[in-house]
Amino acid sequence: MEHTVLVTGSTEGLGRLSAESLLADGHHVVVHARNGSRAETLSDLVDRGATLVTADLADARAVWRLASELGGSGLTAVIHNAGVLSGPDVLPVNVVAPYLLTALLPDVRRHVVLTSGMHRGGSASLDRIDWHTSTGSSYSDSKLFVTAIAAALPRLRPGVVAHAVDPGWVPTKMGGAGAPDDLEAGHRTQDWLAVTDDPDAETPGYWYHGERATPQTAVRDSAFQDALLAALADVTGERIRRSGAPD
Repeated sequence: MEHTVLVTGSTEGLGRLSAESLLADGHHVVVHARNGSRAETLSDLVDRGATLVTADLADARAVWRLASELGGSGLTAVIHNAGVLSGPDVLPVNVVAPYLLTALLPDVRRHVVLTSGMHRGGSASLDRIDWHTSTGSSYSDSKLFVTAIAAALPRLRPGVVAHAVDPGWVPTKMGGAGAPDDLEAGHRTQDWLAVTDDPDAETPGYWYHGERATPQTAVRDSAFQDALLAALADVTGERIRRSGAPD
């Protein structure tokens, strides 16, 4: 079965590898770049049939425009791959953007978020966080938050499957050339989860290199999930609506 998959942050690293792999397997891939200059690196994938979109995920207005552009495009899955390690865009890119895309694309059945083993060191406190910058939070916090969003989504939208994938510490621009993990294994799990018909993938989960793993306890705490989602709804003006719920 052919799927249509959006891979955010697909100009390099794991996102690029996912886009290449899914295209090679015969799926329709929507590749994403931050801007026109970065988009030039995706020309070969566009020549192979990928659809190109551009948006600065640190800008909520750009994320809204991207969601509007993609609405009705037949997306079956999103791999929320884009991320930054440090600087003012940690929360906007790592958390707010995937939250908004999830809220604004209600017809997408599968969401796969890229997390990190560092989420286990994140704080579940939502006090003093400025969602527009990294003030009051860290990369580890951001990965805890996005992992919790993935865990909450199937509860809010029955029939939707969401997974969080730890790709390992791999030798990408973010991970560094000396990273010890397997780059190939680093993208295979999210690629598989986005398109597989395997019944095991219908049960949401947290994954590492093709195997289910156990996330930090707060990830599965529904009270924390609800508080996180409420905070994000307040700051964005959008909420992940329950299936069948009125606007």
